[in-house]
Amino acid sequence: MTIQPEDAPIPVTCFTGFLVSVSQGKTTTILTLIQQLPKDYRVVLLKNEYGDVEVDSLLASQSNISGVSEILNGCLCCTMVGLVENALLEIKQTMKPDRIIIESSGSAFPATLALQIRQLEPQGFKLDGVITVVDSLNFRGYEDNSPSAKLQAKYTDLILLNKHHLATERQLDDLFDSLNDLNDETPKIKIGPAPSNPPQPELVFGLDTKLFELVDGEKKSWAEAEGSGWHGDEVETKNVWRGGVRSKGKGKGKAHDHQHGMSCDACEDATDVETKEKREVVPVSQEELDKELSKLSFEIYRVKGIVRLSSADTTKPYGTHILNWAFGRYELTPIPSLDDDEDLKGASLRLTVMGERGEVAKRARKLAERLGARVD
Repeated sequence: MTIQPEDAPIPVTCFTGFLVSVSQGKTTTILTLIQQLPKDYRVVLLKNEYGDVEVDSLLASQSNISGVSEILNGCLCCTMVGLVENALLEIKQTMKPDRIIIESSGSAFPATLALQIRQLEPQGFKLDGVITVVDSLNFRGYEDNSPSAKLQAKYTDLILLNKHHLATERQLDDLFDSLNDLNDETPKIKIGPAPSNPPQPELVFGLDTKLFELVDGEKKSWAEAEGSGWHGDEVETKNVWRGGVRSKGKGKGKAHDHQHGMSCDACEDATDVETKEKREVVPVSQEELDKELSKLSFEIYRVKGIVRLSSADTTKPYGTHILNWAFGRYELTPIPSLDDDEDLKGASLRLTVMGERGEVAKRARKLAERLGARVD
C-alpha cells in the first residue's frame, strides 16, 4: 500500500456483516488485513458497537493499528449521521491517516453509510469499497428473519466468507445459491480460519466502489431505508453485569440515562459507591461460563464483553478476558492490562447480549440469574 499524498482524499473502506462469528468476524478480518500493511501506513478504525463495553476496540488496541475511534449504540448508517461526519473530520485533523476503516454494527445498512461518505467527498474523503463478511454456517438461518442480512449481501463490492471450513459441501452449495440470488456479480472469497488464509490487502483495498452505478430506482430505495429506521428493530440488546459500580466508568461500564422518574437495579445497587469500589472481585470459573453459554438458544446471536476468570496462579486470583460468543462458539482473549483497571474495580462480568427482538430480555435474565448477575 502506498502512503497518501497530503492533498489526496482519504480512502474509506466500510466493513459490515450481520453479527458474524468469532475467530474470523469483522474485527478479526480487519486486524489481519492491517497486520499485512507496511508499518508506516497509517490506518484508523472507526467502530460502531452494540452495548456499552468497548470490546472490539480493546482487541484492536492490541494490534499495530494507528488509532481506534468508537461510537457505542445507535446506528452509523442512520441515527448518527452527524456523528459520522464529526468523527471522520476529527480523525482526519488529528491522526492524518492514509486510510480509514469503518466497521458498522451488525444490523447496519451499508449503502446509506456509503452515501454519507460520498457527500463528504468535498471535505477530503473517498469511498473505496464496501466489504461484507458472511457467516457461512449461519447466514441461511438468519436471512429469513433479517432484511439487513440480505441487503448487506446485495449492496456490497466484495463478500468474504468465513467459517466455510466448518460447513458441509451441501451447506456451501445452498449458501452460494442464496447469495447468488441476491447478488450474482459480486466476488465471493473464502477466508480463514484465523490466522491462516487471511484476506489479502490488494484484494480488499483499491476496489473503487461500483455501488453508485446502480439504477436510480435502487438509489431511491436506499434513501427510503435510511429514513425508516426499520433495521434498528431487528436486534435487541441487554447488558449483563456482576460486581463493581455499574453506573460509573468510561467505556467499560458507562453511565446511562433513564426516562424521567425511572431508575434501574444497577443504579439502586450503586448507592453505596465507597463500599462497592472496595469490594473484591469474585471471579467466574471457566467451567461455569462454558456451561451457561452452552444453554443459549439460536435466538441469541452474540454475547461479548469482559469476564474475570478464576486463575490457578496463587499470586493473582483472576485474569481479565475479552469474551466473544456467536452461535454456539466462543473465544476468550486474555487482556492482562485490564486486571487492575479502575473502571472495572470490583467487576467480574460486563457482557452485552444481542439477539432477536422480543427474545433477548428473558434469555439474558436467565443467563444473569445463573451467573449471579444483573440485567439492564
